Amino acid sequence: MKVIDSENWAWFLFEYEGSLYLDANCNMSAFDYMYMIQLNEQKQKQKQKQKQKQYKDGGREYLNKLAHDIHYSVPIAKNTSSIYKGRDVSKELSELATEAVKTWREASNES
Repeated sequence: MKVIDSENWAWFLFEYEGSLYLDANCNMSAFDYMYMIQLNEQKQKQKQKQKQKQYKDGGREYLNKLAHDIHYSVPIAKNTSSIYKGRDVSKELSELATEAVKTWREASNES
C-alpha cells in the first residue's frame, strides 16, 4: 500500500493492489474516526467507472467533496441511511495504511 495524495485533517488516498482507497477523517459527537472506502469496487463495475472518471476529472476537488459527503452522512451511526454504510474497509487495511503513512511522512521529511 502507498499514499498517493492527502489533504491535511481531511483524507488520504491510497493505492493497494491496483485499487484506490479514500480514507476520510470523520467525527461523530466527541470522537474522531477514519472511514476508508474502495473507490473502484469490483462488485460495482458501473459505479467503479463513474468514480474513477470523477476522480480523474475532478482530482483533489472530487476527493474533498467525497470525504465531506462521507463525514456528513455519518456512516457509522446506528440508524444511518448513508450510502457509504457497510463499505468501510478500515479494519482490514488499517495496519497497511498506518505503515504507508509512516513511510510517506518519512520520505517527505527527507526531501
